Amino acid sequence: MDSKNHTGKFLTIEGIEGVGKSTAIKFIQNYLVHAKQEIVMTREPGGTGIAEQIRKVLLTPNAEETMASETELLLMFASRAQHMAHLIKPALAAGKWVVSDRFVDASYAYQGAGRGLDLKKIATLDQWIEGGLVPDATILLDASPELGLARAKSRGQRDRIEQEKIEFFERVREGYLTRAKQDPNRFHVIDAAQPLVAVNEEIKKVLDKLGNIA
Repeated sequence: MDSKNHTGKFLTIEGIEGVGKSTAIKFIQNYLVHAKQEIVMTREPGGTGIAEQIRKVLLTPNAEETMASETELLLMFASRAQHMAHLIKPALAAGKWVVSDRFVDASYAYQGAGRGLDLKKIATLDQWIEGGLVPDATILLDASPELGLARAKSRGQRDRIEQEKIEFFERVREGYLTRAKQDPNRFHVIDAAQPLVAVNEEIKKVLDKLGNIA
């Protein structure tokens, strides 16, 4: 299934920690429900029972053993394979909206730019698991790592990836912005540091255009 072989709409939300993805996703859900769209809200890593179990392995800190970057990447794609087979593809084939908190762009940003893994190897996994499926639109909420991490810390205990140093998130942010420049028609970069009402207005424009809602 590629991006042209389904009747549903596939929207992904990307960004580093603390940029407001959860708040944006709640706004999107409420907006699409009000517009009487049939939607499936999901996340990565996760989205199905097995994928959520993999998520726990990925995000739980382990004081006795450091996770290798390659292990992290392969677990991400293992989780994604379940997510694709058991949730994303069936929902899109049924004509539903699928709104995912992160998708494959996160692997290029986190494991590619952040961890320094070979982007060609990530692309090989991408083609194998996604098989050409590309989101219809991707909202990238962009903010400085300083702002994002300050917000993330205020939420309480941090997971394994949130515990990384700021230099890691600087690389991840640049990885996302590079992806956005490479695919400007799909990506919609929104300044997450601006007032929430302004962020929501920009999101609304993306939704209206994508679904011909307005």
